Amino acid sequence: MAVSKSFYAIVAGTGAGTGRSVALRFAKSYPVVLLARNPSNYEDIVSEIKQQGGEALGISADMSDPAAIASAFENIKSEYEGRGLGLAAAVYNVGARPAIKPFLELAPSDLDASLDGNVRGLFHFAQATLPSLLASVPTSPHPPTLLVTGATSSVRGSTRFSVFAAGKFAARALGQSLAREFGPQGVHVAHVIVDGLIDMPLTREYVVNEGREDGKINPDAIAESYWHLHTQHRSSFTQELDLRPYVEKF
Repeated sequence: MAVSKSFYAIVAGTGAGTGRSVALRFAKSYPVVLLARNPSNYEDIVSEIKQQGGEALGISADMSDPAAIASAFENIKSEYEGRGLGLAAAVYNVGARPAIKPFLELAPSDLDASLDGNVRGLFHFAQATLPSLLASVPTSPHPPTLLVTGATSSVRGSTRFSVFAAGKFAARALGQSLAREFGPQGVHVAHVIVDGLIDMPLTREYVVNEGREDGKINPDAIAESYWHLHTQHRSSFTQELDLRPYVEKF
């Protein structure tokens, strides 16, 4: 594993699915910082990266809490930018667990939770990472990149998913606006619609797409798409990418 000694990456929202796979993929080229609310979500991934010869640091932080983010990024900059490393990529994979309920059974706290995890967290994360991404533009081996994980609900509201869709729609809009503002400055901002069920331990027993092989999305395949977005030439940026199994209806 040839890991850069000049640049690093950040993945916010790690766990057994997309976050783990993205962290492992980027760790092949960069030291990676893993951010999650609970240490149990990143500890095994940090160990896995180190066992494979990479460098990783896990930090506990609630992305919807500005004070927690400020503290986390103070540690990150001290650890990496203090050593002269630049930020090559930042991935926002955080998403509040959806409150799947009929609309009239929802509480204002359900809406707040969706907005906190999906868009307020992205707002704080982007403000914390974009100055470092901009600073890396002249020397980064690939265009410095901010990637945002979306979902089916980013583009389509649905019964019982009203507050989740509200948060995901807002995050998509924020990502589009950031792409228009920072793309011309050399930072690639992209939003990824993950349109289907991700294959991970939590969903292993779920049957979708009639149980057909590869009917769930392989998180390692998602990670490869994220890496592709990061390495795109600036003359051909993708602002939005949608991913789904070959048998998914859409």
